[in-house]
Amino acid sequence: MAAFAYAAEALQPGTAAHARIAALKAGATHRHELAAGAYAVEMAYLTKPRAEGFFETHRQYVDVQVVVEGAEVMELADAARLGITAAYDEARDMTKHTDAPAPSILRVPAGHAAVFWPEDAHMPSLALERPALVRKTVVKVPVGA
Repeated sequence: MAAFAYAAEALQPGTAAHARIAALKAGATHRHELAAGAYAVEMAYLTKPRAEGFFETHRQYVDVQVVVEGAEVMELADAARLGITAAYDEARDMTKHTDAPAPSILRVPAGHAAVFWPEDAHMPSLALERPALVRKTVVKVPVGA
């Protein structure tokens, strides 16, 4: 599958994908089209305190979040157990959810990925201890692909 080949390329120094992501300045994003309706959002940002995060879900795409440089915390909860704070936005393919009382906590260092399905409410981009620069790509794979 092209999406997973791209994710592997993004982690491989010396490849075009890795070079693009490594060159991003904090706050920058770049959309990279892939085959079969998939695409990647390459980004660089400072991780944030949990108080600034929120749980989100997507209906049209599975998220494959690949950390290329740095490390972050991502939280995960069953969306069926959470309320909704912002209705589904079709243009952004996103629903925002209430906080989870006991989420799973994932520490995701460079070279690792997390996969979130439509039923997975997730809160990415969280700081481990203090804000730090992360460069990553989020591969958006159409549901059912």
